[in-house]
Parts: sequence; structure tokens; C-alpha cells
Amino acid sequence: MVWNQRQNDDLFPHLALRFLTLLLSLAVLRVPAAQAKVEYVPLPTKDELRSLQLQAYACSRENDADLCEATRKTADPLMDHPRLPAACKDAVWELIQASTPATPNTFQRRDSIDRPARRLTVVCAKPVKPKKQATPAPGKA
Repeated sequence: MVWNQRQNDDLFPHLALRFLTLLLSLAVLRVPAAQAKVEYVPLPTKDELRSLQLQAYACSRENDADLCEATRKTADPLMDHPRLPAACKDAVWELIQASTPATPNTFQRRDSIDRPARRLTVVCAKPVKPKKQATPAPGKA
């Protein structure tokens, strides 16, 4: 097939239009990213998690409506936290669902509250990065 000038003239507007569309879409995608102000949200401290854990234990032990309500209200904002991992939110959700008073305070009820409460300080806490150990220079032991 021989490529002639007429075919080239017909193809140019289509290529130019595609190129301009690509440039405009890239420009549009970059504008919001440059203007977006991402607010840093710190992870909950170990003390905050421990406080929630103690509230949950009190709800479990005392089987009191006010204590269980306080546990749910304290745990609820953690569900919307942007930096918490899914494992943490699973434990928080399980805690919120289980933190209700029941007529017989059975072992199963208490365990359904205590189990996610125990996991809070493990899966929700800021992970501690291990310190790098100094490696000895080659030949020196």
C-alpha cells in the first residue's frame, strides 16, 4: 500500500485531536492533585486504645447499658479514621456490634467483647519500626 499525501492530510486532524485530548485530560487530572490539601491524621495513641480497651472490659464485666454505650461511642469514630488498617477496623466493628448488655451475662457474651478489645492494642497501634543493627565491616569480627 502506497501512502500518499491525501491520506496523510486526512489522518492529521484525527491525530492532532487525539493528542490535544490527551494533553487536556492530563492537565485536568493534575489540577485537583495540586490543589488538594491532605490533612495529616495521626494514628490513635496507645493510651487512647488502652482506654477504649478498658471501657470494653468494663462493659463486658459489669453488663451495664451506660458502660456499653460509652464503649460504642468511643469506638465509633475509629471506623472513619483514614489511616487505620482494615484489621483494626474489623476489630473495632466487632467490638461495636458486641458491646450491648444482655440479660444473662454469659461467658460467650463476655468473650465476644473481650476478644476484639484485646486485639485493639495489637492491630491498631502504630507499628514500631525495628532499628537497624550495625553490621561489622568485612574482615573484622
